[in-house]
Amino acid sequence: MKLKSKLPEIGTTIFTIMSQLATEHEAINLGQGFPDFNPPGQLLELVNKAMLDGHNQYPPMAGIPALRQQIASKMESSYGHHYDWNTEVTVTAGASEALMASILALVGAGDEVIVIEPFYDLYIPVIRLAGGTPVIVAMDAPSASCPSYRVNWQAVQDAVTPKTRMLILNFPHNPTGIRLQESDLAALETIIQKTGILLLSDEVYEHLVFDGEGHLSLSCSPILADHAITVFSFGKTYSATGWKIGYCCAPAPITAEIRKVHQFNVFTVTSPMQFALAQYMQDRTHWQDLPAFYQQKRDRLVKGLLTTRFKPLPANGTFFLLADYSQISDMPEAEFARWLTIEHGVGAIPVSAFYRDPAATESNHRLVRFCFAKRDDTLNTAIEKLAGA
Repeated sequence: MKLKSKLPEIGTTIFTIMSQLATEHEAINLGQGFPDFNPPGQLLELVNKAMLDGHNQYPPMAGIPALRQQIASKMESSYGHHYDWNTEVTVTAGASEALMASILALVGAGDEVIVIEPFYDLYIPVIRLAGGTPVIVAMDAPSASCPSYRVNWQAVQDAVTPKTRMLILNFPHNPTGIRLQESDLAALETIIQKTGILLLSDEVYEHLVFDGEGHLSLSCSPILADHAITVFSFGKTYSATGWKIGYCCAPAPITAEIRKVHQFNVFTVTSPMQFALAQYMQDRTHWQDLPAFYQQKRDRLVKGLLTTRFKPLPANGTFFLLADYSQISDMPEAEFARWLTIEHGVGAIPVSAFYRDPAATESNHRLVRFCFAKRDDTLNTAIEKLAGA
């Protein structure tokens, strides 16, 4: 049989590779982004109760009304934008499905989609599946004068052409940990007013923003919200990544197109979790307390790394932290991450994996990504091992 792959250049993801390597060498996995602790006990009890109460059959395609109503309420209270729960909020099979359905619904053959590098690995394969062309705009890498990545918005605007259909954004940003500032929203408003392109905003780490700052959703700006699909994750918020439940919010005409893909992709999303989440969301402290919870873990890892030859970079959001290993090795990032896993028992992700060409010199800045969504004892043991590098 002759097969013609639609994604011939795509193989196993770096996350799977590094997690498997960590398992083989019994290393602590600070690579892949998932907690090593359970979701809140109350939420688990609500899921169990929903099952026992009979919520085990197909729910409505767009999500149960009670959950969509809670989402709309949260969006308005958190970001000041009113979404109609019935026509502008859709519950999806994780944020990944929301992203994929949005791209497949709105991008067609010949369309260009701007992606900011480094980028999460889902975006480009789905753009290609949709028949679109990814246009990569690189962030400015950390330097002695500026220790964080930063977006060059002029370069983003310069990349817009008559063929540009969409700009994909991801803030708080994976893998760099940076968040949007007011100046970033202003720059985006200028771009949108000049071009009218669509925005797909991956905001799954919305509640993991630290140091007393808040997340600036694209929904905060009426100009941007009118052009944007904002995507969120219950898995990230409630430490239940394996449940694969997310949602997206967008103006009604855009939502209608996304649902056309959603209904034929997964149709709907697991029923008992939706009923449980609808109840659990009523207590807003469950997400309002998250920044302090994760900031403690970030600070633990930063303090520990400062006792090693790793240099932690500023981490404003997400549950990831970048660390510079230039005082340890001049190996390329992928090689160093593999060496660190095998020789020192701590798994990490090379930041170069988030570039279109991971082997290129301009993709390698001697940085690895650690995930601190772990128990304190896990982080303590990892720090002890990293001190030996």
